[in-house]
Amino acid sequence: MSEVHDGGPPPGAAEATGPESVTCHEDLVRLLAEQFARADVSLRELQARADRSGGARLPRSTCADMLAGRRFPKKAVMVAFLRGCRVPDHQLPAWERAWDRVRISRLPAGAWDDRGPQTSDGSQASGGSQASGGSQASGGPAPAVPGPAGPVLPGRAASVLGGGGPRRAVLFAGIAVPVAAALALAVVVALRLTGRPEPPPEGASGQAVDPGHIVTDDGRAFPRGGSSRFTVSVSPANTGVRLTRRLDAGVGLQDATVTVDGAPAARWRPLLEDAVHKWRNQIVDLPPGLTAGRRALTIVNTCVSDSGFNEFLYTVEHRINGVWSVADRVDVGPDHPASEAAHDYRVVRGDWAHHQTFAYPPRREDWDVR
Repeated sequence: MSEVHDGGPPPGAAEATGPESVTCHEDLVRLLAEQFARADVSLRELQARADRSGGARLPRSTCADMLAGRRFPKKAVMVAFLRGCRVPDHQLPAWERAWDRVRISRLPAGAWDDRGPQTSDGSQASGGSQASGGSQASGGPAPAVPGPAGPVLPGRAASVLGGGGPRRAVLFAGIAVPVAAALALAVVVALRLTGRPEPPPEGASGQAVDPGHIVTDDGRAFPRGGSSRFTVSVSPANTGVRLTRRLDAGVGLQDATVTVDGAPAARWRPLLEDAVHKWRNQIVDLPPGLTAGRRALTIVNTCVSDSGFNEFLYTVEHRINGVWSVADRVDVGPDHPASEAAHDYRVVRGDWAHHQTFAYPPRREDWDVR
């Protein structure tokens, strides 16, 4: 595996093939894919390099979305990717200028305010309105479109990613998934924000994306070894307490332990990644022996997974006389300082705090998982 390369075009290549030639998202995707192929590095190693450098987070799903053209990345994410591919620092300004040109070309007339939030990895979703969820309107053609044999990646990206042996084949299979659902969600977000009374598009499954299933929320995230702590109120007459966490399931395999007043109580089991309908409500039951007779419970979640752990909203329910009811809520995120303060919320090694705009799955019964 090559660890060092010059990051530029191959010997004899025309200057026009470099970042200075980029004029659209498709061009940028193609050149990023070429850099990845030259680097001969796994997505896991790219993520590890970004973590070691202390810059922008670079989850594997982020790289896959960027290389497939499903997401237009934030500039810091693209730079972290290029540094992970060992592109020399003196070449990065040309890439940043290319990013600027594409960003400007994607802004429609009367573009929305660009102060909107980003996704958990800091990227902007292709298509849709840049508001609340970091999605951005795209006036150009979709970078990847379904063809007779499935999605076709733009330009030379498909050939670059498809070659290079079994590992490249696995990568290609992972990133060349149908993008119709992702584009549909972005369009629905745009329609919801602009108030245009058009029907919601259909996702990859053929089911319409219900605008009522789209939620914008702010939250926080922390890596392996990090933790969050908060105190909630319950009735001392409770015979059971359960904790429900809203999470971004676009980050898969999140795993964390749960303690109540310092005693082991439960575990947030890893869920498979869902790159389309990312919101989930995960539920854990707390042992009655740790909750009965108590008016307040101090909860600590400690991440034990490499993928990190994110949290947006906690709902606490208690059972009294056999009936479940809501006892407390902890709204996590930078926009809810009052809720965090009221519950003495603290995060250790927090590495992300922002908004997301995602959809819950089409079927209501799939929203809640254990």
